[in-house]
Amino acid sequence: MHRLSRRSVSAVLRLRHRTSASDSGTYNDAKFRLYSSGTARRLGVVGTSQSLAFGDGSAFGRRYESTATASASPPAEKYEYQAEVSRLMDLIVNSLYSNKEVFLRELISNASDALDKLRFLSVTDPEILKGAEMDLDIRIQTDKDNGIVTITDTGIGMTRQELVDCLGTIAQSGTAKFLKALKDSKDSGSDSNLIGQFGVGFYSAFLVADRVVVSTKSPKSDKQYVWEGKANSSSYSIREETDPEKLIPRGTHLTLYLKNDDKGFAHPERIQRLVKNYSQFVSFPIYTWQEKGYTKEVEVDEDLAEAKKDGEDEKAEKQKKTKKVIEKYWDWELTNETQPIWLRSPKEVSTEEYNEFYKKTFNEYLDPLASSHFTTEGEVEFRSILYVPAVTPMGKDDMLNPKTKNIRLYVKRVFISDDFDGELFPRYLSFIKGVVDSNDLPLNVSREILQESRIVRIMRKRLVRKAFDMILGISLSENREDYEKFWDNYGKFLKLGCIEDRDNHKRIAPLLRFFSSQSEEDLISLDEYVENMKSEQKDIYYIAADNVASAKNTPFLEKLLEKDLEVLFLVDPIDEVAIQNLKSYKEKNFVDISKEDLDLGDKDEEKEKVMKQEFGQTCDWIKKRLGEKVASVQISNRLSSSPCVLVSGRFGWSANMERLMKSQTMGDPSSLEFMRSRRVFEINPEHPIMRNLSAACKSNPDDEEALRAVDLLYDAALVSSGFTPENPAQLGGKIYEMMGIALSGKWSSPAGYQHSVATQSQVPLEAEIVEPVESSGQK
Repeated sequence: MHRLSRRSVSAVLRLRHRTSASDSGTYNDAKFRLYSSGTARRLGVVGTSQSLAFGDGSAFGRRYESTATASASPPAEKYEYQAEVSRLMDLIVNSLYSNKEVFLRELISNASDALDKLRFLSVTDPEILKGAEMDLDIRIQTDKDNGIVTITDTGIGMTRQELVDCLGTIAQSGTAKFLKALKDSKDSGSDSNLIGQFGVGFYSAFLVADRVVVSTKSPKSDKQYVWEGKANSSSYSIREETDPEKLIPRGTHLTLYLKNDDKGFAHPERIQRLVKNYSQFVSFPIYTWQEKGYTKEVEVDEDLAEAKKDGEDEKAEKQKKTKKVIEKYWDWELTNETQPIWLRSPKEVSTEEYNEFYKKTFNEYLDPLASSHFTTEGEVEFRSILYVPAVTPMGKDDMLNPKTKNIRLYVKRVFISDDFDGELFPRYLSFIKGVVDSNDLPLNVSREILQESRIVRIMRKRLVRKAFDMILGISLSENREDYEKFWDNYGKFLKLGCIEDRDNHKRIAPLLRFFSSQSEEDLISLDEYVENMKSEQKDIYYIAADNVASAKNTPFLEKLLEKDLEVLFLVDPIDEVAIQNLKSYKEKNFVDISKEDLDLGDKDEEKEKVMKQEFGQTCDWIKKRLGEKVASVQISNRLSSSPCVLVSGRFGWSANMERLMKSQTMGDPSSLEFMRSRRVFEINPEHPIMRNLSAACKSNPDDEEALRAVDLLYDAALVSSGFTPENPAQLGGKIYEMMGIALSGKWSSPAGYQHSVATQSQVPLEAEIVEPVESSGQK
């Protein structure tokens, strides 16, 4: 379009203003109209500066004068959008669909719609079926040598005008019109399963075809018409079919002439596979032209070798024998099943049928652990069958990859996709397999992408709820091994759900299982832990470690074991993060016994006050020696046999978490250093070592041996508490030094020395004469 600069427009407007102000005459016309470049093009005007010109020569558009007293603004003129057909067709073929093989799904859906329309119309107009007694079916035939695919249906067909409206107009949907007519009709009380409502499904044929020929016959017309179009062309042709051999009683005969690169779609086996994948449950029978064979016996002639009998030569006789051969022939084969299992009542389907459907659909060889068949109605209606697989896939990376192709989505029994990125199930439930069938899901035009909407969110919530009910059923099974098998395979997934799905914490928490200080062999649930809690116990205690053995021997457990308090052992790397996200269960808070300010419910304020007065100076002395290695030194209430322990700050990392964060490739060293500085050194005032150090602190605080003992205590507490020593070699040197002091002369006793002297006295010795020497050194 010719554009004017802002300065030019302003000049023209000023010119018009001066003219209207000074000229008291009237304009030549009561209307003022500006023509766009599109309007000028339709008028046949060519050029830029000349195409939009005022009558007075100004390059803005034709101007019509009105009376000076006219106060109403000029009426706006409406224009229709125009599309470049060839460009639009290119977008549909190359940009709308991501997978070429969906062309067959779209064309079969169109054929199914045509059959559905005929069936609906025949209810009110039985005459429409007379004169063409044909079964309602779809037949697909291929010619792999020439790269041709033909799809024939016995549906409603199209008249010449319907060919122009439906195939000649992009995005004009005959199905949408038919549905509107059904909705407006008072006679229509039944639900329909018509699929193609976007009006672009037919053009998916050009994904694989250079040329498409549609031959169709409608009961409304006595003539049969042929529509023909080519890829990358903006035109098509329609003619009347005059060849008697190509006439059909009713329906549509669609012929695709495939591109050279896509002639593989003309193989019968591939067509059959695509039908089973996408259109397995279309309500009309689909037949494909397949090569078959049968075994039969045929007679063969075989010459026997010459044999000698009694020295005389005899001629070999010919004997007739038979052999089995395979006789091949071509015939129609039913490819789809017309009744999907999820449309049946759950009471009519046996467990064996559910398991067989699961194995066949997902190529599994083991029966699932559980299944759930349900229908939801109301605001969102859909049917679904969900399964819990018996084992995890070979690659356990599926927990990190939400696109597992485990959920097959159908819309009106036509397969849409199994490639979703968490729309129907969250990542931690990606192991669930199943089918979902809905009539009103919001899809994009290509019907390949599930669009985010309120309906999808409601569906997701209901599917997740049903999945949890199914898992809960396994946990409540009388056979405890069933849930143990489930937990071994999918326990990590549920723990991930604690982190990612706060809304479903109440559903996930009862399904969790852990080892504990009172159950080191068998996993227990949180419900079992709460049932075993002491009456005075307020919190759920836990400790994170590498394994059960490490957790069992940690010094943090000493006082709790004395009080017979159960502690959960979190031995999986994800356990601690999962529990921290849960925070509580049944109003019981989770408490890490390796953190500071542990409250066991037995505080004795008088005793604590006395201990602080007695050991306050010792704590300050130890803190001064350790410096920035610890945040503080405190008297411990969790130790009974160990002299000291190193605990984490209330908001710092535990030893297990610190070890996990160190192992991260992209870990932040600065945050690691900050969280490490929150360690608290707790001492046991009743231990002999601490009493000796307290005496040293008061009598000789600068004694080197005492200070070295403090350093060694810190390093020992570091290891026993689960932390990693900063300098293992230096720690080893300190241990060796202490061992040397402790073992000095232990096995070198005086009795051994006397025994050595007695042995030497038994050996005869010779006397040696030594001459006296004067002090001056001369003899």
